[in-house]
Amino acid sequence: MDEIDRKLLELLQEDARITIIELSKKLNLSRPSVNERLRRLQENGVIQGFTARVSAEAIGKGTIVIIQIGNLKIECRRFEELIKEETDILECHRVTGTNSYFLKAAVATMKDLEALVDRLVPYGQLNTSVVLSSPILSRPLLPVTDR
Repeated sequence: MDEIDRKLLELLQEDARITIIELSKKLNLSRPSVNERLRRLQENGVIQGFTARVSAEAIGKGTIVIIQIGNLKIECRRFEELIKEETDILECHRVTGTNSYFLKAAVATMKDLEALVDRLVPYGQLNTSVVLSSPILSRPLLPVTDR
């Protein structure tokens, strides 16, 4: 992976709808070269897909919550299967340390949060935090460079 691939990844993460023509101009490459690089990055699993970022607030789920779960009362695999059914859960990470899982959820109301917590309580000890703001919501993920 060279510097052009890094720049290509950065541009795509800023705007996944950018055209091949725009990419070729910004990278000073021909369109076939850009297409070939994109194909290679996809085949190698570097680019896993192209998605839209949706505003949780705009769709009525503006309360973002971080839930840490410790002292898990069931097997991890079973918990992971069950949590996939919770549509309010946006992310689920198995972690090291005091807690077993780190969840990110989006809910519409505090009543919805309470219902989610009630559904999760049987599985372990919860620590719930409402997100006040996100100074870094998302940033481009770029490959490690030689140091």
